[in-house]
Amino acid sequence: MSSGGVYEDKVGYSRAVIAGGFVHISGCVSPGTDVPEDVVAQCKGAIGLIAETLQEAGATFADVVRVRYILPNPDDFEPCWPVLRATFGDNPPAATMISCNLIDPKYKIEIEVTALAPEG
Repeated sequence: MSSGGVYEDKVGYSRAVIAGGFVHISGCVSPGTDVPEDVVAQCKGAIGLIAETLQEAGATFADVVRVRYILPNPDDFEPCWPVLRATFGDNPPAATMISCNLIDPKYKIEIEVTALAPEG
């Protein structure tokens, strides 16, 4: 599955792959060329892209079993918690937060998920 993102073709990866009974969604950042500076707004943008990808795969956030949060500044993670709680709170997946540089310094958060694939 492709979202047409600029890095997909440059790097050689897919937005998502359905394999082995799972939907594997690559790390998502806030989409578009006008990326907000606020980490919470970027978090919401990444969650929105993940929601679109899950829907295209026939899954929902209730199917997510694993999430990885990647942030250059670990202090930016806590302001995102209310958004993440609202997204995953009813069915919390296993989670990890990693602090490291991202591909472009304008990005403050990247989110990667693995979800159960729909049967069929």
